[in-house]
Amino acid sequence: MTTQTKTPAANSVEAVAERLTELNEQAVANGRKAGAAYVTSYEKAVIALVDSYEKAASATRLDWVSTVATAQADFTREVTKAYTGAARELVA
Repeated sequence: MTTQTKTPAANSVEAVAERLTELNEQAVANGRKAGAAYVTSYEKAVIALVDSYEKAASATRLDWVSTVATAQADFTREVTKAYTGAARELVA
């Protein structure tokens, strides 16, 4: 029975395949990190915008405007938390 020995070319192909696998894994990991950073940035931006909206509405000193703005702000915060939570699960 003959034994197969690997040629230098076969070793080179295996080394390249291993390196490509490592690079692919790094790219996926970096993509996940970037996705998580985007989701966090999005959440912070929406919350800051909603807080400003609510603060501006309360500055009008009209109770009904403040009440409506607070209700909208609370709803937007809850939707944003749900959306970003689901997005984080997909990214992780």
